[in-house]
Amino acid sequence: MDSTAMTTVQGPQDLQAYIEAQGIAAELVSGLGDTPTVPAAAAALGVESEQIVKTLLFLVDRQGEARNPVVVISYGEKRVDKGQLAEKWGVSKKRVSLAPADVVLDLLGYAAGGVPPFGHSTALPVIIDAGILTLRGRDDGVIYAGGGDDRTMMKLTVDELLRVTGGEVVRLNLDA
Repeated sequence: MDSTAMTTVQGPQDLQAYIEAQGIAAELVSGLGDTPTVPAAAAALGVESEQIVKTLLFLVDRQGEARNPVVVISYGEKRVDKGQLAEKWGVSKKRVSLAPADVVLDLLGYAAGGVPPFGHSTALPVIIDAGILTLRGRDDGVIYAGGGDDRTMMKLTVDELLRVTGGEVVRLNLDA
């Protein structure tokens, strides 16, 4: 087998090491059972769906360039408006797509369903849905993000998410 084609799958232990090495104020919450969806994760944690932050990978096709991957951090059950991403990059909505699971794993190092908002194997631009800022005033700003697999979540605050990712805040949901 060609070893260059193999991707190392990172997990909660890798994320914990990153949190410690970078001095990030975050805590992993494990033993939640299977949390494949926002409602399942919220139920397992006993919190509102809006407190669950999801890390997605989109691919933006710009003419004359290779596909540009971008990490998008959204929240709750809100759907990211691809039109907003397309507008940001000056392309049509048809040129913006959600990355398939193998591309997520290859570029970010984590399997889809447990991708944390930082600590990725490839440094990529990060866009944060502006609606997340509304969560600062609720529950002491505490949110939960992917913790490295689909059975672990990471507890942190909105402000810490913004600080660590350095992401650009953009309105990505029409109802946000």
